Amino acid sequence: MKLIITMLSLVFSQASLAAASSLPASDEAAAFKAAGFKQHGKVWKSCTESGSSYVPGAIEQVKDLNGDGQPEAVITESATSCYGDTGVGYALVSKQADGKWKLITHGIGILTVLPTKGKDGWPDIEIGGPGFCFPIERWNGSAYKQFQLQYDGKPCKR
Repeated sequence: MKLIITMLSLVFSQASLAAASSLPASDEAAAFKAAGFKQHGKVWKSCTESGSSYVPGAIEQVKDLNGDGQPEAVITESATSCYGDTGVGYALVSKQADGKWKLITHGIGILTVLPTKGKDGWPDIEIGGPGFCFPIERWNGSAYKQFQLQYDGKPCKR
């Protein structure tokens, strides 16, 4: 398990170096704050862990996911003490027309944006983790809610 967390940490750290630069510093800080993170020195944290398996908050993806002309950001943080066997937490935040950032959804797992869409052009999201049957959540106009389970693109049952 420690090897998997270490590998995930390396992947997230490398991805965050490229992704974080795609937002201006003021937007980056506002996105982290909207996701519930606090700055500790040069890192952003929502978890109180600081051990060897801990990977601080990172902006993994910045993209206009819903087609409104404003960016969304997927933020991750990694620590088994905070996120259990999955070891990863996520937050999806969205820049609003007034320039403020808003938390759209968050949880434990590995968020994957899917090509299928829910209401208002928001993409479906898969929440991965241990096992072989993952929840797929769809935007209903006010929140992401689970609407099916799938593995490798096919419906499944837990």
